[in-house]
Amino acid sequence: MERLGTGIGWRPEIADAVERMPGIDWVEAVAENVCPGHLPDSLRRLRERGITVVPHGVSLGLGGADRPDAGRLTALAERAQVLGSPLVTEHIAFVRAGGSLTASPHLEAGHLLPVPRTRAALDVLCENVRIAQDALPVPLAVENIAALICWPGEEMTEGQFLYDLADRTGVRLLIDVANLHTNHVNRAEDPAKALAELPLEAIAYVHVAGGFERDGVWHDSHAHPVPRPVLDILTDLASRVSPPGVLLERDENFPEPAELEHELGAIRRALEAGAVERVKTELRSGGGATAALRREPAGVGAGLFGEAGAGRQERTRGGGALLDAAALGRPSAARGGDGVPLVGVPATRREAARRARGEAGAGAAWQGDETGAAGATRGASGLPPQGGADDARQRLGLAQAALLSALVAGTPVPEGFDRMRIGVQARALAAKRADVVAKVAPELPVILGDEYRTAFLGYAQTHPMTDGYRRDALTFAEHLLSTGRPGAPRARRELREWWLERSGPKPRSARQTHRLARATRRVLQRH
Repeated sequence: MERLGTGIGWRPEIADAVERMPGIDWVEAVAENVCPGHLPDSLRRLRERGITVVPHGVSLGLGGADRPDAGRLTALAERAQVLGSPLVTEHIAFVRAGGSLTASPHLEAGHLLPVPRTRAALDVLCENVRIAQDALPVPLAVENIAALICWPGEEMTEGQFLYDLADRTGVRLLIDVANLHTNHVNRAEDPAKALAELPLEAIAYVHVAGGFERDGVWHDSHAHPVPRPVLDILTDLASRVSPPGVLLERDENFPEPAELEHELGAIRRALEAGAVERVKTELRSGGGATAALRREPAGVGAGLFGEAGAGRQERTRGGGALLDAAALGRPSAARGGDGVPLVGVPATRREAARRARGEAGAGAAWQGDETGAAGATRGASGLPPQGGADDARQRLGLAQAALLSALVAGTPVPEGFDRMRIGVQARALAAKRADVVAKVAPELPVILGDEYRTAFLGYAQTHPMTDGYRRDALTFAEHLLSTGRPGAPRARRELREWWLERSGPKPRSARQTHRLARATRRVLQRH
């Protein structure tokens, strides 16, 4: 696995600062915000300097019931090739539901939603990951997500779910320690337990980010400083393994560059503290100082991104780079308590090792018994207990469509979910939707002024998103105009003109700056 080092999420708002920032080894860019034919000058300059750029996708929906869209996979592959990236990353999440699979309206979440940790859902996820791997020219890594809500009847912990996913597909893992903290607060899940269950040798890199707590709920905002508990989890992880790379994420509310550099320094110190603990553990275990120091070749700081595990070398797709088998998620070093290798071995041996340790997940569920959410979903759909892969997708699709409909369309909350948490998540989705529409269509807040947010949140209550955010902006404008709003004639006229410019066959100007300037001039002319 390529050693990435210390990185930061590249965003247009901080592009200049990132270029000047000392000690940045690599950056990550949101894949959907990069156009292969028109790379931002900043990214191009970083590439020319030898800085690695990793595309980070947010819209594949690998945890959804549908198979990954071929067009989205092609777009992600193009970005990897143009950027010369050693890998691409996505999320273990679903982002849309409904459609032909469930004979229900297509709905978009505009957000990453959790996948039920059941064996049936894992089967679907594994197939989707394999489809993506086959379509991409470089290795894929998938990220654990933050969640406000829990699926009822889950059969596996997060660590077990990720372990089996990596074991069955060879996919790499992008571990977000901020998301582990979020799930600790919101779902009472122990981060240390999750780390103990992970296949550490499969880690591609690590995300670190900030958030905030409100009314006992942690919001993974990526808009606040990294808190101490998140850094403590990073130290715990670094005490177990030396991650190939660590990246600071910040998506909005950007501080001064000096503050970002300070956060990067805190991340490096957390890694160093973990590395010290790792060396101490190795010394106590009887490996001896020589063996321990050999893994820290130039002192603790220089060894932060040392080997995560030894293994045979294998040639991978996309350029034929030689990569460690352990880093590919097919390690030979991960072993059970009896010394039996757990990753990349037949299921019967892997299950025997789990039984010997008394792990959850061994036993009846492996023998085909239906429990928890999987059985409940089968019953709700009226389908037979033992069906094919398409039946499993349909059952998962029905469950996800029911949840997403409750979140964005106001339908009844499915049985077993926490109604209060569903309400919190629904409000958070609507607020994020308003924020993103204001970014992709900045003329709307200018035209509507202080009325924008109230009007949009009212619209969102009865109009779930069925396409992307740009289509959502147009539909919002159509909704306002059809109801005689805004009340001021001039504002209504300007909104109608904006809508005609954007929805007509030939907009007057394709340049966003020109459209925003016209809208701003109209507002100034009112006074």
